[in-house]
Amino acid sequence: MVWIFRFFVFWYVCGFLLLTFDLIPPALEWANAVFLIVAGLIGGIYFVKRFGVTIGFLYSLFIVIFSIAVEHYGVQYNLWFGSYHYEQDFGPMVSGVPISIGFAWLMVIAGSHEIARVLSPQGKYFFISFLLIGSALAVSIDLILDPVAFHVKEYWIWDEPGMYYSIPFSNFTGWFFLSLFFHLIGYSVMRKSQTNPQWGHRMFLVFEGVQGMFVWLAIIGNLWLAATLVGFIMVITIRLYIQKRRLL
Repeated sequence: MVWIFRFFVFWYVCGFLLLTFDLIPPALEWANAVFLIVAGLIGGIYFVKRFGVTIGFLYSLFIVIFSIAVEHYGVQYNLWFGSYHYEQDFGPMVSGVPISIGFAWLMVIAGSHEIARVLSPQGKYFFISFLLIGSALAVSIDLILDPVAFHVKEYWIWDEPGMYYSIPFSNFTGWFFLSLFFHLIGYSVMRKSQTNPQWGHRMFLVFEGVQGMFVWLAIIGNLWLAATLVGFIMVITIRLYIQKRRLL
């Protein structure tokens, strides 16, 4: 399965260069879907390595399906995330939602799960710390993803105003509570988990790599508030994660 991670690294480098210089032609917009699906697959592998084949696969499948269902009702009825619609081609769609979005959620939950697991103090406060850190990390990646996707790349469009780059506040609360729900389920099966430092490290790199790419795109697009805010969060998170990993 290592080849999937290596393919992601190759695709990431190519995508980073193409997006930086805005060289992706309309005929290659499907590459965005491939990027998200591969990132999500790595998240699925991470959970399989953590929880075993059966539980890891079922948990990953649940995240993909449930997130697509939530996004469907969000798009159709303007629930949870505010009023928005997709503009770009993200591959095959189910009920008006690209399948790749479900894999994007899988990547976000897997990455925030790994980082929250490492950063959370052991003991009686682990439960609440894990849930809050994991959900906050998921929101942190959305703080950069949505402004770039909306204003720079126009992957999707918001139909109602908001204080943060014209994005409604309900979008971020929706992200927090959906992430909290996924992490709550992840916590319930964590007792059956097993350590796998290699895939934990790879999942960390994927999560921070995707976040870093969007920070760079925000800088190019002059979204300085988002780039500065999320860049600061990234620096703190990476430093703490590396320090805690050395102690495990």
